[in-house]
Amino acid sequence: MKITIERGLLLKVLTHIQGVVERRNTIPILSNVKFDAPDGQLSLNATDMDIDIVETVPADVASPGSTTAPAHTLYDIVRKLPEGAQVELDCTGDDSQLTLSAGRSKFKLTCLPTEDFPVLSGGDLPNSFTLTAAELRGLVDRTRFAISTEETRYYLNGIYLHAAESNGVQVLRAVATDGHRLASVDLPLPAGAEGMPGVIVPRKAIAEIRKLIDETEDDITISLSDTKIKFAFEGTVLTSKLIDGTFPDYDRVIPEGNDKVLEVDTHAFAEAVDRVSAISTEKSRAVKLTISKGNLTLSANSPDNDTATEEVPVEYDETEIEIGFNSRYLLDIAQQIEGDTARFTLADAASPTLVQDLDDQGAIYVLMPMRV
Repeated sequence: MKITIERGLLLKVLTHIQGVVERRNTIPILSNVKFDAPDGQLSLNATDMDIDIVETVPADVASPGSTTAPAHTLYDIVRKLPEGAQVELDCTGDDSQLTLSAGRSKFKLTCLPTEDFPVLSGGDLPNSFTLTAAELRGLVDRTRFAISTEETRYYLNGIYLHAAESNGVQVLRAVATDGHRLASVDLPLPAGAEGMPGVIVPRKAIAEIRKLIDETEDDITISLSDTKIKFAFEGTVLTSKLIDGTFPDYDRVIPEGNDKVLEVDTHAFAEAVDRVSAISTEKSRAVKLTISKGNLTLSANSPDNDTATEEVPVEYDETEIEIGFNSRYLLDIAQQIEGDTARFTLADAASPTLVQDLDDQGAIYVLMPMRV
């Protein structure tokens, strides 16, 4: 294999795919990225056996072929090369070494046989549908903050993607929860998603696909089975195993009998929570909300008897209520609300609270209170 590629293009691809490669690997081949260079293009492939990314870019291929090279070393080298440099990759003379040349710089990297490189992609993925990049970004961004990081509850370590029904309309729904908060976001059900199984997409796959679609406006084709999901767009394919577990019945968590409705300016509320929480200790970060007619008082204190209070005007006509929340969780939810007004539907100080964006009825958030 002998190819020439512009440094910026190679760096972009390596940036995308090296995040999948673990820094410490007991299996040496998993530390490598696989190069495949047929005529006129270069495909790079990285995997950790759970996630597999293949990205294809144009390149000047003098001699077709394939090899593997250490992913992180390669990324560090290319990152430090001067902008605009032409990078030549050559392993025609010796299959066990890849020579990387750019200007006056030359590096020799040890290769491993391509036949040792595992193949994760492939297999039958019977369900397939298409989302715009903006739709997928919205689903991910408005739910992933609620993904659990508790490894023992592994079935909560991802986003539950499934077909559901909302007010008689079929929707594609993404749900995430860590037991303290829950985020649920709906999109109109795309063609082809009707019979899809409910799947739990792992946290790492969510992070990687979110990075990949950050700059694209292309439509993303999503194909899935009971065990795998594939995202494909403009020369990039990410395949991931799914979490083998049962997502809990989240409908039971969403409160239906809450009767106290509070409406508040989203921006003013988020800023007030942020300021007041500066006083609370890092561990609890508790903020107390005292809600009375037309007024919301946020308060917090520290073990050193430092205190903070701030008042925010609200629309509220029910009986006075005091309720406490983790300020970090409150802020996470407030940051997802893009509209001007947030609606809180409460029951009492011990029951879950429902939070909605008045401008987006397809997104709901549930937050468990804490004792303050």
